[in-house]
Amino acid sequence: MFYRWLFLSLFLSMWAGWLALWSVMASRVKTAAQSESVPSRLSHVVPLLIAGYLLAAPRVPISLLDERFVPLAIWPAALGAALMFAGVVFSVWARFVLAANWSSLVQLKQDHELIVEGPYRWVRHPIYTGVLLMFAGTALAVGEWRGLLAVAIAAAAFWRKLRLEETVMRGQFGDAYARYAERVPALIPLLL
Repeated sequence: MFYRWLFLSLFLSMWAGWLALWSVMASRVKTAAQSESVPSRLSHVVPLLIAGYLLAAPRVPISLLDERFVPLAIWPAALGAALMFAGVVFSVWARFVLAANWSSLVQLKQDHELIVEGPYRWVRHPIYTGVLLMFAGTALAVGEWRGLLAVAIAAAAFWRKLRLEETVMRGQFGDAYARYAERVPALIPLLL
């Protein structure tokens, strides 16, 4: 029981710290020049909220999703914590590099810059990569099928959002973004 409490506290602390940092940094961004509509935003926010619910709820209405896909042992929680920590670090690094160009919305900022250094050398959307690692680490620690469903839903939501962002970036930066997209994968280094 002690280990369960310890890991629950660890994961809650990492998510809460990440959210707090994100909230503070959200006030230090450039003014928007163009922004997505409310329905467009809801198309990726609602699935992320559902994914978060699947990870955070003690139980879900579909009992099959509460069954374990890994044994109840220390190693899934420890490996999950390591993935979670790696995701936090990677996404925070990307957020610092993106600086005032960041937005939680699909937005074009005034004087928007194309950022291609730091983690953006390896993936075009490293914040999403990091947050997906956070979801995956939490899902592994939860160890139930609902965690894997949460990761799949979050991945689909981020894929939807990055496709919208790619359209905006291609419109703003043209050939420079096209060349960047040719050499740097979207989410997973060397793959997607």
